[in-house]
Amino acid sequence: MTPEPHPASVNDASLDEMQRVVDALYRVHGLHASITDLDGLLAAIIEESKAVAAAEAGSLLLYDQTLDELYFHVALGDSGDHQALKDGLRLKLGEGIAGTAAATRETVNVENASTDPRANRTADKLTQFETRSLLAVPLVDNDELIGVLEVLNKEGGGSFSDLDRRVMEMFSSHAASVITRARLLEENVRAERLAAVGQAVAGLSHYTKNIINGMLASVELVDEGFTGENDMLVEKGWPILKRSVSRLTHVVEDMLAFSKPREPLYEPCTLPRLVEEAAESFRELFEQRQVELAIEYEGVDEKEQIWLDTRGVHRALLNLLTNAGDVVESGAGRIRIRVEKSGEHLVLEVSDNGPGVPEENRHRMFDAFFSTKGSKGTGLGLAVTSKIISEHGGTIEVDTDDLGGACFRLHLPIDNTREQG
Repeated sequence: MTPEPHPASVNDASLDEMQRVVDALYRVHGLHASITDLDGLLAAIIEESKAVAAAEAGSLLLYDQTLDELYFHVALGDSGDHQALKDGLRLKLGEGIAGTAAATRETVNVENASTDPRANRTADKLTQFETRSLLAVPLVDNDELIGVLEVLNKEGGGSFSDLDRRVMEMFSSHAASVITRARLLEENVRAERLAAVGQAVAGLSHYTKNIINGMLASVELVDEGFTGENDMLVEKGWPILKRSVSRLTHVVEDMLAFSKPREPLYEPCTLPRLVEEAAESFRELFEQRQVELAIEYEGVDEKEQIWLDTRGVHRALLNLLTNAGDVVESGAGRIRIRVEKSGEHLVLEVSDNGPGVPEENRHRMFDAFFSTKGSKGTGLGLAVTSKIISEHGGTIEVDTDDLGGACFRLHLPIDNTREQG
């Protein structure tokens, strides 16, 4: 007959388990203090999870819904290059132990990582950290996958117990809820900032920079014409300068209205004139840099008037031409504007032979303030362009063109019933 456990040992075990639960609840409550700082919150979750599970190290992987991948956001431990881990490793759902936990939404308890076929050895190689035991707990809130929380190497050796698993699942459930609230707060703050004066000022700076590029080129022409008494240069530069000044008189009003929905101001125009005006603002600059600029038309009647928000479309073209000019090489750059009209549908393309847009940036490139140019860009050009096209009821997409670089394609509906109205 199996002897009954001694009552004292049962009570001790119950007390220890109760203390572990109380400690976990206390630590979870402390996470609310970091809810206004998402990065700080995620770091706190790792630090507290190590204490809850008595682990040597921990990591937190967030779920990228767009790419359907997990990526390391925070990794804390006694050793290892954690930045290399954050920069160099992403996991598909079902890949590795963390990917398995995310795909099944169930905790995975690995007693010996060196013999588990699901273990991903890349993480240890990048961090120079030896994983012996591992507990991976999915972070799920309202049936939405947030990520995976991992604790590694039980302190004192051995593996993580069933009690560790239960306590970590309780901790992770609340941590996922806190992360969701922190993200929502961060998004609300970001939306408010986008609607504030700072957004208008940043947009103003970006758009006026585009116009000023054209103005500088035209001023140089006019100066050269006056200096050399060359009336042809003055006649060539002066109309560009006048158009640019006219654009500047409207830009402040446009940028102040950027933070709220705006109805396009439709007016009649001819496509060649609209496109040529935008191209003319850059032609002199591109000639100086020996950058080739070509314009192609398909199905376009140069005398046909169509109804568009000419200021908005002009600004969109300026933004795309500015971006193209920034990425092509002087002396070898090629930029092409292609205009195609088919019935009541218009396609505008701006292509270049630059390096193109990396796949990982394509889902973020139209977000306000996202920029790969550092201090040379405001991160508003493509966001403004996307907003303008959306207000027209159109769409914008990015692709790889036969020139070898990026191709930004604008699809716009044409409403010529306005002419009759």
